[in-house]
Amino acid sequence: MTRRTGPETLRRAASPARLLTLAVLPALLPALFLSVLAVPGARAAESAPTVSLSTKEAGKGGEITVSGKGWRGEALLMLLLCGQATPERGVIGGTNSCANGAGRAVTTDEKGAFSKKLPVAEPPDPCPCVVHVATVTGEQASADAAFTVAGHPTAELPRRTGSGKLAVLAATRLEGDSSLLTWFGAPPARRLVFTVGNLGPAPVEDPVFEIGTAHGVYAPQWEERQWRGTVAPGARARIALPVELSAGAHGDYQISLRYGKKVLAEQPWGVGRPWGVTLFWVLLCLVVPAAVFRIGMAVVDRIRPRTVGAHRTAGARPGPAVSKGPPRRTTPVARTARSAAAADADATTAVLPWFTPDSAPSENRPRPTTKGQA
Repeated sequence: MTRRTGPETLRRAASPARLLTLAVLPALLPALFLSVLAVPGARAAESAPTVSLSTKEAGKGGEITVSGKGWRGEALLMLLLCGQATPERGVIGGTNSCANGAGRAVTTDEKGAFSKKLPVAEPPDPCPCVVHVATVTGEQASADAAFTVAGHPTAELPRRTGSGKLAVLAATRLEGDSSLLTWFGAPPARRLVFTVGNLGPAPVEDPVFEIGTAHGVYAPQWEERQWRGTVAPGARARIALPVELSAGAHGDYQISLRYGKKVLAEQPWGVGRPWGVTLFWVLLCLVVPAAVFRIGMAVVDRIRPRTVGAHRTAGARPGPAVSKGPPRRTTPVARTARSAAAADADATTAVLPWFTPDSAPSENRPRPTTKGQA
């Protein structure tokens, strides 16, 4: 009896292998999942920006070399020596606790590496100190390296108020309107309103936010704004922070909100041009020349030379004869033919007084004879 190889035979032969695969697969899934997660983590660790120093301690007036890798290619970086800071907690007081006058700027190469010499200066706050490196433009990134300034005072870091974590829960918006003074160049002002929630296990008391204003391609200028209040774990709060631009500002601005080292939200703001200033200059350009012209004409009229007999000649000009008698009686427009003839006779007599009725030419001249008379 011959054995037939058909679908049923193949399924029966493959059933043990399939069962073995199904039994081993659940055991391999966790390892496969961890390997998939480990690869992005390793890449992120490799791409994270790092900072290294040529020496960990130096005195005021010295110089150290700061090097870094893993930064964005051809990025502009800022190097500062800051007090009251650690790599774990960062710069607690912000750039106000850094020696800004001794800071340096450097541009990374195409691979994101740099090397720059930094002079050692005493920061305004006591140590522990760090060398703080942060990007100036583009995507925000920063890194710190511990450093000790020899001879500089040392103090403990301020106590943590909690491990709360704030996150923006709703879209931010700008509230407020421009006044009439803004139309004439006064600083535009708004309120940045947003809602935050505490995602951490501890409350957050009096959080300090940073408001950044950026115009065009320039990096944002950060200013600290503290909100008075407490956000309990799992609770939310509505926060309004003032935002003000410089006088005469106009164009497209980008308002950023940052808490700690994380940018929470960004809000565009279009500011209109202060046309009142333009109107003022236009009026000034019209009024000033007109006033100067009037003053100049007045000066010319006062200093121009005058002739001696000008006033006498002007006074001797003949004028119309003024009758001292009673006013003549005017003739109405609608008058009779008789009165018109009498008026003409009076006028003729008045104009030609040497003619008399006896010596009129019509009386002395011989009358013409008609045909047929002797």
